[in-house]
Amino acid sequence: MKKKNSFVLILTVAFTMLLSGCSLPGLSGPAKNTVAVGTLGTSESQIMGNIVRLMIEHYSDAQVEMVNNLGSSIVQHQAMLNGDIDISATRYTGTDLAGALAMEPEKDPEKALEIVQREFQEQFDQTWFDSYGFANSYAFTVTSELAEKHNLETVSDLEPLVDDLKLGVDNSWLKRKGDGYEGFVAEYGFEFGETFPMQVGLVYQAAANGKMDVVLAYTTDGRIKAFDLKVLEDDKRFFPPYDTSLVARNDVLKQHPELEDILQKLSGKISTEKMQELNYEADGKMKEPSVIAKEFLEEHDYFE
Repeated sequence: MKKKNSFVLILTVAFTMLLSGCSLPGLSGPAKNTVAVGTLGTSESQIMGNIVRLMIEHYSDAQVEMVNNLGSSIVQHQAMLNGDIDISATRYTGTDLAGALAMEPEKDPEKALEIVQREFQEQFDQTWFDSYGFANSYAFTVTSELAEKHNLETVSDLEPLVDDLKLGVDNSWLKRKGDGYEGFVAEYGFEFGETFPMQVGLVYQAAANGKMDVVLAYTTDGRIKAFDLKVLEDDKRFFPPYDTSLVARNDVLKQHPELEDILQKLSGKISTEKMQELNYEADGKMKEPSVIAKEFLEEHDYFE
């Protein structure tokens, strides 16, 4: 029991050190000619992190150190502030508006991007780049067969059918404040006949098997395409935008002035549909993110 308690204490102290501005042992920041790229634990983040790494290595003499599996956007943000990483490979407008900036959601994607770009420059001395071109947002999806049968294009199109529809959602969304189920009902004015909370990874299979009529998905999840699901347009713009960009510390951009042009080459180059495909390569076909990134860049000649 003492050993277990000691282990818990070590983890607690380590996490506290990270949040308070102290670097974790072994994460003391990159060397002078090394650029550290941080990613979350998702396939999407690690694919994009490796794309960033390969672009830097292809176009410059800088070495790149990957810092993977950062636990959350807040941990990733703190690592940037501490100087433990130089670049965050995947930052989402809606996430950081609420998290790092503690601001109210902004439903207009262009305005949301303008706000985070301005505030990150002013508050954190960091550059929030233009979007890669994809957004990883919440979205209601149905099977292509159901969409065709009832001519479903938007979320509002579900209203005449809603009493007979079963909704599958991840466990947290039903109780989530703001853009959760309660807010959705207030915005759209209807409830589903039945709601079934489940792990997010199970909702896609549930829809494909006919056990659920509607499922709440993430727009870049590769299983949307794999299971032939149709994403319904959020016609009332209920969900905040989660457009995806990389963020770099300004002191690193000054130290490596070539990086800005290199990284800007990625802006607008990856659609939501393309990110679905890349994610499915990882999650469905079990390819390594580094391999997916390399093949993607080679296919596009590193955006020469």
